[in-house]
Amino acid sequence: MVKKKSILVFGKAQISAFVGGLCDYGIMVLCVELLHLSLRNSIVVGGLIGAVINFSINKYWTYQSVKPSLTSQLLKFYIVVAGSIFLKSNGTYFLTHALHLDYKITRIIVDLFVSIGFNFMLQKYWVFKSSPISESINKMSDTSLLNEKVTKKSVQRELQEV
Repeated sequence: MVKKKSILVFGKAQISAFVGGLCDYGIMVLCVELLHLSLRNSIVVGGLIGAVINFSINKYWTYQSVKPSLTSQLLKFYIVVAGSIFLKSNGTYFLTHALHLDYKITRIIVDLFVSIGFNFMLQKYWVFKSSPISESINKMSDTSLLNEKVTKKSVQRELQEV
């Protein structure tokens, strides 16, 4: 049986995707129609801005995720966004030319499949979930921060001695 919490998380994720997607879609249309960028470049620009919005909403509201670390989440989210933009730009381009439909319509069709079948699944089960890989990334980022602090203190001591 499906848990009430799972349904709530799925609903929140869809709201987040809708808000990020609305910004993504609007910026794509603005870039194509007003700035005369190519469709693929417009999808990249819109996708990047929509991704920042989507990540923020998902991290702090949908999943209320503290672990894994922000570094780990951003690294994994970047990979998901790259895949998402690849699927959206190529899917939209293909459907627009194969079906001779307006890019605004084909983009919505492609977005429905990519947002649920790709983005939601990877964000829920990989980006915002703690795993051995994310723990390794946490340790590496913690170690590099510690080394940076030690180096700064060493330099400060040497400067004081001079």
